[in-house]
Amino acid sequence: MLIGSVIIIIAAFVVVSSISGSDADSKSVDQASQLAGEMVSEEVDELNSPGSDELIAAVGTHGGEPEAGFNPISGWGKSSEPLVQSTLFKLDSQASLINDLATNYTVSSDGLKWTVTIRDDVKFHDGVPLTAEDVAFTFNTAAEGSGSLDLSMLESASAIDNYTVEFYLNDPQSTFINKLVALGIVPEHAYSESYGQNPIGSGPYMFVQWDKGQQVIFEANPDYYGQEPYFKKITMLFMASDAAFAAARAGQVDLAEIPASYAYQEVDGMKIVSLDSIDARGISFPLQANTGKKNENGYAIGNNVTSDAAIRKALNIGIDRQVLINGALNGQGKEEFTGVDKLPWGNKEAIFEDGDLEGAKEILTEAGWEDTDGDGILEKNGEKAEFTLLYPSSAMERQALAVSVSEEARKLGINIKVEGKSWNEIDTLVHSTPVVFGYGSLDPTDIYLRYYSKSYDPSNYNNVIMYSNPAVDGYLRAAITSFDQDAANENWQLAAWDGTTGFSEKGDATWLWMATINYVYIMDEDLDIGTPRIQPHGANIFGNILEWKRTEN
Repeated sequence: MLIGSVIIIIAAFVVVSSISGSDADSKSVDQASQLAGEMVSEEVDELNSPGSDELIAAVGTHGGEPEAGFNPISGWGKSSEPLVQSTLFKLDSQASLINDLATNYTVSSDGLKWTVTIRDDVKFHDGVPLTAEDVAFTFNTAAEGSGSLDLSMLESASAIDNYTVEFYLNDPQSTFINKLVALGIVPEHAYSESYGQNPIGSGPYMFVQWDKGQQVIFEANPDYYGQEPYFKKITMLFMASDAAFAAARAGQVDLAEIPASYAYQEVDGMKIVSLDSIDARGISFPLQANTGKKNENGYAIGNNVTSDAAIRKALNIGIDRQVLINGALNGQGKEEFTGVDKLPWGNKEAIFEDGDLEGAKEILTEAGWEDTDGDGILEKNGEKAEFTLLYPSSAMERQALAVSVSEEARKLGINIKVEGKSWNEIDTLVHSTPVVFGYGSLDPTDIYLRYYSKSYDPSNYNNVIMYSNPAVDGYLRAAITSFDQDAANENWQLAAWDGTTGFSEKGDATWLWMATINYVYIMDEDLDIGTPRIQPHGANIFGNILEWKRTEN
């Protein structure tokens, strides 16, 4: 009865969400709440009673339903808690490395061999012991596949004995430790092309059922080697954020990720929790001029407006980020200037004063941009200061940011035309047209792939702006190959700005970073989620699920 009831909830809310849109007014939400309340059985109400050890969560906005299923090799759990699978290491709430399957690791003097020892008391959910063979199989399979985790530096992984695995790299990357955090371990004996549809792991929860487009159900693993979870059953509903809020108002979910526009709503018996994140929103600027050149896929390269550094610098210092946050994000975010401001490898010297309209106009004037025909748009050498800004059409918060940036840019005489498109369409335009992207990782390899000149790859978004700066390349290589964390962080910082050059606004102004977004949730008042992990791109609300419990309130 529970499963059927949950499906009815989803159907009701998806219908309302599809007709109300992301800016649904209170009337739409009230109607949805009433509809859900009429359609859901009393069994779900009992499930949400104080002390219940079962949890229903609506989490379809960020992260959401994985297209390839619950397979780490295909990307499941890359930046979040995979629940079903264990990882070698984890990061705690302070982003410090802690053991999961691993008990220790060492690195050879040349940085090319990593040796990891693992626990000897771990079993997969089917009772088969987990060994180093499974770890090696997982990493080798992921390296050979086309998943979202970059393992191009991994030559091979080998099991030395049942509980020791050696990783051989083709490049001495100190950030390889982050790959050991990101990839859940799968069982070699039970892995196939359909693994993601019915996964077996060794994590705190076992996969029970997946109703595609609707829900997935997990149950606690009775043989888990770690702390016993309080919640014995978790049902995740995949629904849009407006629908999730309506479900929460109807009292049919314990937890829901909701739009920033609802951050100040009051709902009886529930509380709003807003989590800071390192998930930054930024605009990519194609750096080459449009000369008719095309990339390997036949897509146009270059933009005659954004290739002018004056345009990029003027937008960076002229736009008031707090205005964007207050308007587009309903105050649920923080200013962002380099894409990694909050992280240890962020360079505070690269941060600048924004909202400086006069300074921005001066930059444009000195570069030869003038409004010669009085239409409010600057020109230079017959080229209008205008371009299209793309955002993924399913991301309403990115649309709101794009529109706000366009409004701010008009004050500078720059005309930005905003368009929403599918990712497939964006792929064909990304090298010639600015795009609102989202990035946020605890792995600094993210910076390397974004700015290192040789990381460009037409099959992905690595160095999508085709940036090339020899000084920055040098800092990035020094950072990624350094096993001294302080030295690595110093080089990451210098890549942003060394006093002369860098990828930040003070240097080449390669991107326009706007804000890190807050993840906003509504949840039962008696739900205690402990100390959440740092929220990366895509959110990691279940990152500390073993701390979660209900209180007596």
